[in-house]
Amino acid sequence: MSRTLDASLFVLLAVLWGLSFPAITVGLEYLPPLLFAAFRYDVAAVLLLAYAVVRTDGWWPTGHENLAAIAGGGLFLVAGNGLLFIGQQTVPSGVAAILQALVPIITALWALLLLGERLSTVGSLGVLVGFLGIGFVVQPDPSNLLAGNTVGRLIIVGQVASVALGGVLVQRAGPTIDRLPLTGWSMFVGAVVLHLVSLGTGEVPGAEVTAPTVIGVVLYLGVFSTAIAFLIYFTILEEHGAFEVALVAYLVPVVATVVSVFVLNETIGALTLVGFGLVAVGFVMVKRRAIRNAVTTTGVGSP
Repeated sequence: MSRTLDASLFVLLAVLWGLSFPAITVGLEYLPPLLFAAFRYDVAAVLLLAYAVVRTDGWWPTGHENLAAIAGGGLFLVAGNGLLFIGQQTVPSGVAAILQALVPIITALWALLLLGERLSTVGSLGVLVGFLGIGFVVQPDPSNLLAGNTVGRLIIVGQVASVALGGVLVQRAGPTIDRLPLTGWSMFVGAVVLHLVSLGTGEVPGAEVTAPTVIGVVLYLGVFSTAIAFLIYFTILEEHGAFEVALVAYLVPVVATVVSVFVLNETIGALTLVGFGLVAVGFVMVKRRAIRNAVTTTGVGSP
């Protein structure tokens, strides 16, 4: 794969994921959050599983390790994203995207707890710097945690922790099934869970559920920012590894913020941008070995 195509796929993935945050904000004007999230993964699950049936032989999951991976992915990676939809009812889409940059850092903590992976002293300091950055983004009021949109931001932090946990649980399960059907089945399980929780909480869609805007937003999220985006994700992952994919998390907020400010007229405060910078610094500290290896592999800085 050429470097130009590599870069194009990287940017395209960031754009597809970045636009998902403003799209969620628009859709929440018409749909209750958990049902909205369920619709997104309904569409994605159907497309990915259909593609898996055509392109892979072992698309049907068998074995404890595959079922465990699908359960972990479905419950935490997919259904856990329902918290993002809940949080974005009060949190600007750009801020919601910035909070996603914490995923690699929290993943390192879950890996420490569940996989026994070790963090160096610098890596541990990087985690602390990352959480300091999230403090700037969330900006909690100790005297009144219910003030403003603090609760919404904390809910999105919960979603980040859920997504990070899901990734580690899938890794720990050691699935043997191909990534494509693994993702499709996880989204199927997640969608079912979201529908059940939505029903249990009494969410009822209004008559506007069939409005063109709603259909357009759900199709964009399900088809482009989920199904197609994950196919691109797997391509980058197979060609360059997890570190390159993790870097996308730091371009996505840029896309989401630009769109939210200029299209949705949202505002992003200076402290939020400072927080994002600190999270990025924390990421570099946690992943410094991967960064060094990536630089060495690509020959950056060599004569």
